[in-house]
Amino acid sequence: MTRAVRGAIQVRVNDKAAIYESTQRLIGEILKINNIREQDIISILFSLTDDLDAGSPATGLRETGFTETPLFCSQEARVAGGMARIIRVLLTFEGKSRRRPSPVYLDGAEALRPDITQGRGL
Repeated sequence: MTRAVRGAIQVRVNDKAAIYESTQRLIGEILKINNIREQDIISILFSLTDDLDAGSPATGLRETGFTETPLFCSQEARVAGGMARIIRVLLTFEGKSRRRPSPVYLDGAEALRPDITQGRGL
């Protein structure tokens, strides 16, 4: 069954190392919480707010060995009053579980979706 899961993380600074670290942490949490293996992933789409231009999430994830997974980055639409330094992700995968995938929001990005993050402790 083809499934998709969302997530986001707020990066502390516009720095290549911080972008890579945040991306790796976000993807790691999504995979762990949803019991997804790399070989189950169809593709990963990233978007970044326009204030994050020091590095690419796809490049940061490739450094961990995601060499076979299709990755794509785009700039998030600019919205007045939107949160700064956000990486969003949409990960599509093949899964056997009928359980709905759990989205992951970290490091302040929980404020983007309080309807699904309150009380989760992520």
